[in-house]
Amino acid sequence: MFNKQGQGEGLNEFETIIGSSVKVKGDFNAQGNIVVEGVVEGSLKTAGNLEVGEKARVSANVEAKEAKVGGEISGNMKIKGFLEITATAKINGDIQAAAISVERGAIFNGKCAMGGTAEESKKPGKDKE
Repeated sequence: MFNKQGQGEGLNEFETIIGSSVKVKGDFNAQGNIVVEGVVEGSLKTAGNLEVGEKARVSANVEAKEAKVGGEISGNMKIKGFLEITATAKINGDIQAAAISVERGAIFNGKCAMGGTAEESKKPGKDKE
């Protein structure tokens, strides 16, 4: 979804767009792809892909299939597949993803776990070394 070749295909692949003038408070759940350009507070879950724009602010725990972050996220992220963190991103919270790309200039404060699923990382003894 987020590969360079696919850029410019239009917004028709996104089911929900939270515009720059929109503020959402509460639990936001979706099945399709989401673009956030505004503000989200609470929780944000989708079975599809998520794109957080450069000026977006998300104060929520986030779950998605894949994600591209260019804005600010304060909360934990669980991404089943690939997470792309662009140079303008600011993430304060823990990340769990199968694969991650971080551009120079991005800010990330938290723990990062890669590979496996959320259930595997919560097994007893995983944190003990």
